[in-house]
Amino acid sequence: MEKLLTLALELGFDHAAPLDAGKLRALNEVREMCASGRCRRYGKSWSCPPACGTIEECEARMSRYTGGVLVQTTAQLRDDFDMETMNLAQETHKKRFFDLARQARLLCPDVLPLTAGSCTVCRACTYPDKPCRFPRKMLSSMEAYGLLVSEVCKDAGLAYYYGPGTLTYSACILTKEG
Repeated sequence: MEKLLTLALELGFDHAAPLDAGKLRALNEVREMCASGRCRRYGKSWSCPPACGTIEECEARMSRYTGGVLVQTTAQLRDDFDMETMNLAQETHKKRFFDLARQARLLCPDVLPLTAGSCTVCRACTYPDKPCRFPRKMLSSMEAYGLLVSEVCKDAGLAYYYGPGTLTYSACILTKEG
């Protein structure tokens, strides 16, 4: 756990904290937000619902883990419409998390990384016509697994909102070590 926390900070995450995986709950309400089309990835990616599994299957996968690390990237926006900074923060977070997940899988192969947003390993997902090209690199989102990110942050002792003019991306890696 300490190695992952140290690694997260070395990779440049703004915040990192241990996570008690036993507190995680997959909520149908979060999955319903996916189905409503808010991010426009529902039914279009192997990493998203319904392809990532039912809410019960996701909860069963998460229940195999006892601990984890929550990581965050926070950006300071020039104004509420600063799309350039928003996009850069998302891209930075995705790159950092992909690297963290890759290294975590090397340290302990049986981890479950859950990212912010849909998987971006491939430029275009093969769903539903062909199998995932890189199933061992694929990253589902915390929301795809039914997690209410604000509650996960609260349980880990991190803020979800860092004040006016900020935007924060959160992701986690679940481990079998608490």
